[in-house]
Formats: sequence, C-alpha cells, structure tokens
Amino acid sequence: MKTLQPQSVWQHFATLCAIPRSSLREAALREHLIAWAEARGIAALVDDAGNLILKKPASPGCEAQPGVILQGHLDMVCQSNAGTRHDFERDAIETVVRDGWVIAENTTLGADNGIGVALALAALEEPGLQHPALEVLLTVNEESGMDGARGLVAGTLHGKLLINLDTEEWGHFYLGCAGGVDVEVRSRDGGAEPSGAGASASHLLPQSAGCASNVSEVRHTCAQEEVPPDFAILRFDVSGLRGGHSGIDIHLGRGNAIKLLAEALRDLSAHTDVRLIEMKGGSARNAIPREAYAVCALPALAVSGMDAWVEHRLAAWRERFARADANVSFRYELDEMPLGKALHQAERDRLLAFIDTAANGVSQMSDDFPGVVDTSSNLGVVSLVQGAFRATFKVRSLRDERGDALADKLVSRADSYGLRAWKDGAYPGWTPDPSSNLLALCQQVYTAQFGQPASLQVIHAGLECGLLAASHPQLDIISFGPDIRGAHAPGEKVEIESVAHCWTLLKAVLRALAV
Repeated sequence: MKTLQPQSVWQHFATLCAIPRSSLREAALREHLIAWAEARGIAALVDDAGNLILKKPASPGCEAQPGVILQGHLDMVCQSNAGTRHDFERDAIETVVRDGWVIAENTTLGADNGIGVALALAALEEPGLQHPALEVLLTVNEESGMDGARGLVAGTLHGKLLINLDTEEWGHFYLGCAGGVDVEVRSRDGGAEPSGAGASASHLLPQSAGCASNVSEVRHTCAQEEVPPDFAILRFDVSGLRGGHSGIDIHLGRGNAIKLLAEALRDLSAHTDVRLIEMKGGSARNAIPREAYAVCALPALAVSGMDAWVEHRLAAWRERFARADANVSFRYELDEMPLGKALHQAERDRLLAFIDTAANGVSQMSDDFPGVVDTSSNLGVVSLVQGAFRATFKVRSLRDERGDALADKLVSRADSYGLRAWKDGAYPGWTPDPSSNLLALCQQVYTAQFGQPASLQVIHAGLECGLLAASHPQLDIISFGPDIRGAHAPGEKVEIESVAHCWTLLKAVLRALAV
C-alpha cells in the first residue's frame, strides 16, 4: 500500500493496518500517534474519555479564520471468516491490491474509519498546505458504544467547523445521520430484576460510558432437563452469508444467520423432539450476522431423515436469497459430546419463537429522503450456553422518537416471552442543516475540482456528529469519504481512486477556509 497515491495517506493507513485497534483496545495505536505527532512538533493530548486530540496552529496569515476540526475514530470492527486464523489483538491486517481496490479478503479491513484517520494525519503534515488552525479529533470505541464522542467534555474543541471523515460513498456530502439505541435481552428465572432493567434510555442526552450496560449482570438461566439416553447430539451450522453493516446494508435483503437458524429449528421441532443445548450467532450488534450454530439433541431414530430435511431447508433459502445471499450454507454433523442437559421444551419454544419473530431489518423508509431507510433493527448477537440466554439488537432511526418506539416494542416483546430486556447505549441522530455555510463552501470547492456538484445525503448509520453537536453546539458539520464496500464484514475494501479524490477535496477545502 505504501506505493499507492497519495503516498502520505496510504502510508498512514498501512500503519493503522499494522497496529491492532479493536474497540476498547486502541491504546497502542494512540501511543504510536502521540510519538509521531511530538516528533513533528504537533501538540497532542488525551482527554479523560481516551480520545486523542492533535493540534496545529494556523498557517501564517490565516490566524483570523475559524478553526477546523478533522474527525474520525481509531477503532475498527473485527470480523473474520470461519476458519481464518487471525488474532485481532496481535495480528496485522493482511491486504491485497486488486482491480483498483485495497481489500482484506478474510477479515475486515478497517478502512472504516482508518482511511478517514489517515486523511486527517496526512493533512497535518502536508508541506505548504495553507489552512486555518487545525484540530484532529480521533475518538475511541466508536464501533461498540461511541464512548469517545459520548465522553467528550463541552468546550474541549475550539474550532467552529467540523469535517467528519467517516462516510463511505464518494461523490456525496452527508449532512445527517441516524441515531441509535441497543436493546439487551436476557433469560429470566424469577430472580430479582437488575437495577435499571427496562428503563428508557433517552436519545437526547449522552449516556454513561458506552454500550456496556449500567445494568448489573446477574446470571439467570432457563429451566433445563436431562437429555434422554436414546438421543443423539447434532450440531447445525448456518454460514456463507454476506453479512455487512447493520445500517448501510440493512435494506439489501441479506440473510441474518441467527434468524435463519431459529426458523429452521422451529420447523424441525414441529416434526421431532428437538432438545436445544447451545446456540450462538453473530459477534457484533452493528454487523449483520453471517454465521450461527446450534447444538441439539434428537431421538437417534430421527437422524436418518436429517439429510433430506437439511437439503430442503437449504434449497428454500437459496431460492429466497438468490440475489442477496446466494452462497448461504446449511449443514449438520454428529457431535460426540456427552448428553448432559438441554432446555425444557417450553423454554425452547419461547426462545426460538422470540428470535424468529422479533423485529429485524427495515421497519420504515424515510418520508423526506427517497430510498433512504428511516428506522431499522438488527439482531446482531445471540448466545445460549448452559441455559443462560442473551441477545443484542441494534436499533437505528433518522428520527430519535421512532427508534425509541421500536426499541420499546422489542423490550415489550421480550417481556411477553418471559425474557427481561432493556434499552442501553443511546446516542442522538445528526439533524440535517441544508443552510450550512460549510456545506455551501464545500459544494463550491467540489464543483470547481470535479466539474459538477456533489449530491446531498443522510446516512442510515451512526456517525459521531450528533453527539459532538450536543456537546459543542457551535459546530457547523459536514461529512464525506471514499468508496468503501463491505464495512463490518470480511472482504471489506476501499477504492484507491476515491481516496485520491478525497485527499484532493480535503486539501482544497482547507485552502478555501484559510482565505
């Protein structure tokens, strides 16, 4: 990558690929960037939330112009294909360059938001670039809770203009985004409710740190019973799905591995005695699950019919997802684990029914922006181990009240199935301002550079702009970025030419703001 153009941007991105930076584990990268900045005379500080803020004075003669903040996040979503040996705590991201794209074939790439970070760092060291006073805000834990933006203290930033570099489609200026809230679901065994369970989480005010729940984690388990001795243990796997970003890709009709597995097991339980022992699927609430598995006990005599049943389910799915997820796979294998315990049938029925029927996907399209999703939910993670059940949904909406209402419905539905649930980790959307002076200037610069105006968009994903505007209401904000495909899923890629366009635009905008 270091040979690609613009070289300074790709060199920085290569560094980010070399230093592991999963959410909540950005410290090594942050320390590297502090040393990098200090070696160049760039002021660096870390706030109480863990954000890195880099500052560079205005170019001579530009001191009177409003300061500019370039903003991105240090962490990345960590996903890999089954069977891929990659340790996101230790290993560098492996990349290839093919057909004009930089690609991570078996893991996520981290172009979301590593390219934005690289663009901001390159701007700080670009020789001869005229610019106003620059602040580069690099937040932490954006992907799993927006902790950095949530914890930014009012008055920390001094600039008046903020350019967010965390959108993923070149040729568009983004001026609004969805807000979000998580819904956490747990099994209930009649014990005392944890403090705060079911409490409403307002979108209007920042929450306490991150998506980590302020609800005490008390272990509750579903009722279990011994598996009869004449049963066999089988493991069922759903895989081969494309997955993707739970906001940007939610409208594409891709399969959710958790939902498909629950659908299949409900069908199987209607034909034979299925004892559910274990179930897992997904690894991030903001990624569409690509894989899920369940371990079940069935009467030994029923095993002979499994081949035909699995083939029937798979054929139906491949017909249903012929365009959106043609590579869906469904298989089973005998497992040699001891019989042990499984859920009571009533417990099995209510868990599978809840998973199968809970809202997932697009709930409503936008009234104001044609073709844009307004409200959605994503069942991102499910785990059933030794009778303890948990699930996490990511709810997004361009209108906070709609997202809150959908989250309330999920909480209520979980309660109706005997589960306990609550909302957590809410963050506000970013309200569009078509009259933005920064937008008008950026449009002028874009047209001058590329011969036509950029389109204006809102994004059904959670940018940090809403939280930053809440703590710093003086900010005029806009967002743009290169073409990134498959964010939050293995195979993520970024187009090389669009990165060069972003670099050209960013430099031109900074020059225009310096005048």
